[in-house]
Amino acid sequence: MSITLLSSPLQGFTDFRFRNAFHKHFGGIDTFYSPYIRLNGKLEIKASYERDILPENNTTLEVIPQVITNDPDEFLFVAKYVQSLGYKELNWNLGCPYPMVAKCGMGSGLISNTERINNILDRAHSETDIIVSMKMRMGYENPTEILDVFPILEKYPIKNIAIHARIGKQLYKGDVDLDSFQRCLEVSKHKLYYNGDITSVEKFREMRERFPSIDHFMIGRGLIADPFLPSMIKNNTTEYPEDRFKIFQAFHDEIYQAYDAFLQGPTPIRMKMLGFWEYFSQAFPDTQKTFKKIKKAQNSRVYEQAVKEIFAAR
Repeated sequence: MSITLLSSPLQGFTDFRFRNAFHKHFGGIDTFYSPYIRLNGKLEIKASYERDILPENNTTLEVIPQVITNDPDEFLFVAKYVQSLGYKELNWNLGCPYPMVAKCGMGSGLISNTERINNILDRAHSETDIIVSMKMRMGYENPTEILDVFPILEKYPIKNIAIHARIGKQLYKGDVDLDSFQRCLEVSKHKLYYNGDITSVEKFREMRERFPSIDHFMIGRGLIADPFLPSMIKNNTTEYPEDRFKIFQAFHDEIYQAYDAFLQGPTPIRMKMLGFWEYFSQAFPDTQKTFKKIKKAQNSRVYEQAVKEIFAAR
């Protein structure tokens, strides 16, 4: 059985600049999901969302736009907007675990509201011809919430459901709940994708062995912490290329230059790259020392020198 690997969207990280550079330097991801579009009650698309999914900014890879909402009018507005750009599919986020989202009844906080889910899907399928796919947690409070949603979803031709095997309240803490994911496999009639804690080739092999019927796997934080992971999974190897850190540095330099050209002022670019290095540093033997070196860099000149020293030491 061939394996399809998908990039789980991470807000603030996996925009088109990251995606294009990742695809160029590492590969291994078959489909990227864009970070979600959120309207906040206004039927208008922010410029940042538009830039992220414009076809001309995504010419070398397959991208599926994503929306987060609990409002049918918002869903329809975004569906028609992405269709105007040539997209045929819209992914609906019922997975975001962050309290500020969940407490508004969106993301994983919407899973327990089966009536609202049904209303949105009914209108999406009766008023548009958009293909709908979904990304979900197993619930917000407990992992059985999703079981009450499946009968609703079976009324509609959902393309697939990617399930992160945690509940929303966990955020990214604690272990994934593989027994509850297995229960989803037994109950759902839709095609399911697995998401959650694929952080190494060994972890992937464990998940593949545990769920042999799954042929689509979604990688989120593990993809940023170890950008070689998808291609290594595809090549069934635990060996990194000999020029591992040369490739990594070229990738870093490309996204750094792209964000530096776009962001205004030294503080935004510093905070942007600091966020990336929380993950990147995990690829280095002394993770804490590496991240501390980046954290101490208070301006671009010092930052660039720190990066050179980090890579030169490998």
